[in-house]
Amino acid sequence: MSDDASSTRGALASRVRDFYEQHPYPPPVDDLESYRGSWDDDRRRAESFLFWPAQPYRDDRSVLIAGCGTIQAAHYAVRWPNARVVGIDVSETSIASTAKLKAKYALDNLELQHLGIERACELGETFDLIVSTGVLHHLPDPDAGLHALRQALAPNGALHLMVYAPYGRAGIYLLQEYCRRIGARPTEDEIRDLAAAMRALPQDHPIVPLLRNSPDFATTAGLADALLHPNDRAYSVPELLDFLQRGGCSFGRWIRQAPYLPSCGAIASTPHAARLNALPLRDRFAAMELFRGTMVRHAAITYRDDAPAREAGSVPLRLPDTTVVRENLPPGCVAVLINRNHTFSDLYLPIDEREERWLERMDGKRTIAEITGGSRDAGDALAFFRRLEDWDQVTFCR
Repeated sequence: MSDDASSTRGALASRVRDFYEQHPYPPPVDDLESYRGSWDDDRRRAESFLFWPAQPYRDDRSVLIAGCGTIQAAHYAVRWPNARVVGIDVSETSIASTAKLKAKYALDNLELQHLGIERACELGETFDLIVSTGVLHHLPDPDAGLHALRQALAPNGALHLMVYAPYGRAGIYLLQEYCRRIGARPTEDEIRDLAAAMRALPQDHPIVPLLRNSPDFATTAGLADALLHPNDRAYSVPELLDFLQRGGCSFGRWIRQAPYLPSCGAIASTPHAARLNALPLRDRFAAMELFRGTMVRHAAITYRDDAPAREAGSVPLRLPDTTVVRENLPPGCVAVLINRNHTFSDLYLPIDEREERWLERMDGKRTIAEITGGSRDAGDALAFFRRLEDWDQVTFCR
C-alpha cells in the first residue's frame, strides 16, 4: 500500500472512531433483564448446533465480539453465562457503556478491550466463535478486518458475520448522498433538522418503508448511523462470497436461509422455480437477492477455508422464534409454520396431518427414524425435516 493510501485510510479510520465517540451505537441501555429472560438452555442448544452442526453441545466456548458497540458483548455474556466473552471496539465510549453493564450485572465472564478489529491478533489467542455484525462494512479496509478475524478464529471455529446489502438500502444511499450535497454534519442540531426534513419526504421515496419498519430511525444515534456515517459500503451476494474467499473463509449458511432459497415462498410456485433451482447455489442466492429486492443486510455463518468438513447430525431440533399457526389456514392444511424473524410475508409453510404428527414427535432427542417409528414413511419424513431446515424451522444435532 502506498503512503498516500495508508494515510487516507488512517484518516478515515480516525473519522469513524470519532463518529462513534460522539454517537455510540446502538444507544446505550442499562437493563438486561428482558434479554436474560429470553435465553434458556434449549435456545442455547439450538444456536450451538446452528453454528457447529458436527460438534457435541458445549456452553463454555470462547467468544470474541469484534466491534461490540454499547451492548452486544454484554448480551453475549448474559446469553452464554459459562462462556468466556471478549468484547473489542475502537470507541472508548462504547467500551465504557458496556463496562457499566458488566459491573451492574456482575458479568465475570466478560472482558473488554479498546481495540480495533484489524488488531485482533494482538489478543494473542483464537476463539471458538467470533461475532462481527454491522462492523466490517464501516472499515476503511474491510479485507484487512476480515483477514484479522480469520487469524483469530480457531480451526474449528465459526464466524457470525453481518454486512449491509445494497438493494434494500437504496433509499438510505439516496439520502446519504443528499446529506453530503447539502453538507449535513452529525451534530445534534443538524440531526434534528434532518429528522424534520425527512417528515416531508414523498411517500413513495425508497426509504419510506424502512422509516416505517425500522426502530433505528426513531433514535438520534440510529439516524446518524444510517445517514451521516463517514464510511459504509454494501455487499451484494456475489460480492460477499468473493469477500469471504479473499479473506480465507468459506461460506457455511445464512443465519436465516429461506429468503435466499427459490424452494421457499411464493417464487416456488412460479414458472421460474425449476430454472432457479437448477442454478449453482451461489447463483441461486444471487438471483433470490435480486428477486426479493428489499434485503437490507446479509447475515452468514462462515468458517476458515481450511476447517474440517462438517456433517450435520440426524436429530431435528426446533429453532427459536418459530411458531405454529392454526387459524385462518390455506385450504388443505392443518397448520402453518412461521419463523418470526422472517420479514417477507410469503415465508409461511403449510403442513398436513402426517407432517403435523412428525412435528409433534420432535423433541430434540429422537432421530428422524425414531420419529417415524422406522416406518415406510421414513424417506418422506427425511424430506420433510430437510424442508423444515430450509425454512429456518429446525437445525440438526447429534
